[in-house]
Amino acid sequence: MNLNNHPTITGNAMMQISKDNKTALLFGASGLVGSHALEFLLLHPAYSKVVVFVRKPIEQEHPKLLQHVIDFDQPESWGQLVKGDDLFCCLGTTMAKAGSRAAFLKVDYSYPIQAAHFAIENKVHQFLLVSSVGADTKSPFFYSKVKGQLEESLQRLDFWSIHIFRPSILLGERNENRWGEEIAGRIGKVIDRFTGGILTKYKPIEADVVAKAMVAAAQGLEAGTHVYPSHWLQQEARKLDKALAQR
Repeated sequence: MNLNNHPTITGNAMMQISKDNKTALLFGASGLVGSHALEFLLLHPAYSKVVVFVRKPIEQEHPKLLQHVIDFDQPESWGQLVKGDDLFCCLGTTMAKAGSRAAFLKVDYSYPIQAAHFAIENKVHQFLLVSSVGADTKSPFFYSKVKGQLEESLQRLDFWSIHIFRPSILLGERNENRWGEEIAGRIGKVIDRFTGGILTKYKPIEADVVAKAMVAAAQGLEAGTHVYPSHWLQQEARKLDKALAQR
């Protein structure tokens, strides 16, 4: 399928997967997309437990919520805790915040792929990843290249189902001020208005829409690798709105 128009789906493995009473594993719960993902996972009736892996405790309490405060650089101390049904990976930073390519690579590649390997060892069935528009191993841009490398490495692992979400510029309230993304978001809205939707996949997208799309996709019970372009996330997110409205 054409990535510009539809999600890409590959693979057709068959196995028994839980529909309810599931455990969600969430990395990046304090981030822009991750904080929304946590909100929707706690609301969703399919999950009886939501386990988050964080550097610092998050200020939230809920009967379903279990927090593991970990040192990502000491994987031997937390690998055995990565046990559940669906792993949501919302880890990510920027070059400016990371301070160096090495530090960026650690957060955006090493930590996610380490979590993925532990998930495979512990028989987690689904892996859902926030990537980025333009992710490509051959990209001349370091950011996009690393995102592409992570996607490629992830798809080599034997998950029953992998969902890769490629949002454009994320909109929403952040703990830190990313002024560049704020400006880009405004420019993106102007471009979309005057191009008649030609550049739709680059249109800025609200972070909560991405989070909704992730949680909704996890309920699809479809094997294989699924890649969602940014402009398809709104449609996927509506599935969650509908499901929660029926509660």
